[in-house]
Amino acid sequence: MYATYLHPSRSTLNQTKNNTKANHLDELELIKGCVDNDVQCQKVLYEKYAPKMMGVSLRYCNSKMEAEDVLQDAFIKVFDKIKTFKGEGSFEGWIRKIVVFTALKSNDKRVRKFEPGSLENVQEQSFDPLAISNMETANLLSILQELPDGYKAVFNLYAVEGYSHREIGEILGISDVTSRSQYSRSKQHLIKLLAKYGIQRL
Repeated sequence: MYATYLHPSRSTLNQTKNNTKANHLDELELIKGCVDNDVQCQKVLYEKYAPKMMGVSLRYCNSKMEAEDVLQDAFIKVFDKIKTFKGEGSFEGWIRKIVVFTALKSNDKRVRKFEPGSLENVQEQSFDPLAISNMETANLLSILQELPDGYKAVFNLYAVEGYSHREIGEILGISDVTSRSQYSRSKQHLIKLLAKYGIQRL
């Protein structure tokens, strides 16, 4: 049985790493151990990647509790599917994709409430990227969580994950025009939210 240490108390992220052989394995050895359902390897791999993936999950969810649930579900999928990882590309990127798709699936009904896909009357907006990069992570996450769910999904997929509008359309079951309009509207909305933090448009 995999992921037996994923306790519903949500205290796993704060646990101290056990001094086991698994802690000294490289990534490929950890992956092999997880394929073999080695609980210690699963634990070490989770503790290595979970903090960063929690940040990914938070960007798509409306609360920390929801993000934690998504993270738990995502890592269960990671351990279930890890034998399918072929070593092509980044392993962290492979995990990240599972977390993103798990988050999208968890709030599927909310995310799919999109406005009609038209670029008419949508003004292109911009803001100072340096000012955003200087913001504390907690503040930035707080702002992103205030975006409507459809906006948030498209903004994250395009601006953060790097998917094209065509790919986003395929992922979310919408047209690429709708994806583009949602992204433009998300920037309009984001600018209003950033004003609360004193970040001005360019």
